[in-house]
Amino acid sequence: MMTSVISDQFRMLLHRKFKSTTKLLSVRKLKVCNAPLYSEVAYVTPKGPGFLQQGKEEYVGLGLKLWHRRCFSTSHSVGGKDGDQKQQTLEDVARLIKHNEYRRIVVMAGAGISTPSGIPDFRSPGSGLYDNLQQYDIPYPEAIFEINYFHHNPKPFFALAKELYPGNYKPNYAHYFIRLLHDKGLLHRIYTQNIDGLERLAGIPSTKLVEAHGTFATATCTVCQTSYPGEDLRADILESKVPKCPTCKGVIKPDIVFFGEELPQCFFLYLTDFPLADLLVVMGTSLEVEPFASLAGAVRNSVPRVLINRDLVGPFVYRAPRHNDVLELGDVVSGVERFADKLGWKEELNKLIAVETGKLKSIKKEE
Repeated sequence: MMTSVISDQFRMLLHRKFKSTTKLLSVRKLKVCNAPLYSEVAYVTPKGPGFLQQGKEEYVGLGLKLWHRRCFSTSHSVGGKDGDQKQQTLEDVARLIKHNEYRRIVVMAGAGISTPSGIPDFRSPGSGLYDNLQQYDIPYPEAIFEINYFHHNPKPFFALAKELYPGNYKPNYAHYFIRLLHDKGLLHRIYTQNIDGLERLAGIPSTKLVEAHGTFATATCTVCQTSYPGEDLRADILESKVPKCPTCKGVIKPDIVFFGEELPQCFFLYLTDFPLADLLVVMGTSLEVEPFASLAGAVRNSVPRVLINRDLVGPFVYRAPRHNDVLELGDVVSGVERFADKLGWKEELNKLIAVETGKLKSIKKEE
């Protein structure tokens, strides 16, 4: 059997679409990451529809499609009621934030917010990680994050982990902007694709953070499933050793989500976070990896979406533009600086960065 988190409407849709093959065995409330998730867990037989047998990630992708169709379709005509409305600007969004119109801001972030800290992204031609992995002697670039290949040969991943390990890089302006949203009580949640831990290092609490692709903060033995703090692996990783479990001698793997693994439970907070959001900020992401990419279309049509990104991506490309989509294209940090300027937060943000950078320097000296 497998489980999947769904809402009442989601469950009704599945019954309607697959009533002849899907059997609902039990339903219960669920808590995810110490936050109440007002959805349900449906248990289905392995003999159900084929897509249910192909892993949670594909199932979630279909689920998002069904959810959109029933609740908040992202498509609309350019003309008509929506097309006749004035195009919203960054100044409009900033003004409404200052007037307390937006109090539940959800942020989606990708590798583009970490590249200014010196961390390469994955897909940029020439400079991306996938174009520069020859040194790790792997059959193809994506193999370094495939769970089956990791079980066969974990050394390439840990060689890369040594370069990416938290502590080697520092948060930048974009991370501290999100931290300031939290300090002002405006951040409902940040969903990040990044595994570098810079959101945590910037002081964003774990309760506000969904690390959709996992984290180095915790680790698990691949054999006996014993959990470890990520810090326990630091010495071995930095010494180019493969961490081994002291109990069973199995390989200890950081809780990074590899291709072929299920997403962390925290990801399913999207079922309540996105319907509740009153503003979505998308920054530094290619929106190519599902199911994360689909989240950009999961807010209500009335909710403004601010894209701070190098390029147009995801639904900002293949859907008709919404009147309340705000596009800040180009350098991500420059876009965030413009946003902070419109909000009147630049001085406050610079002070926060100075204080937090000083703290990190002190910690580094103590080490």
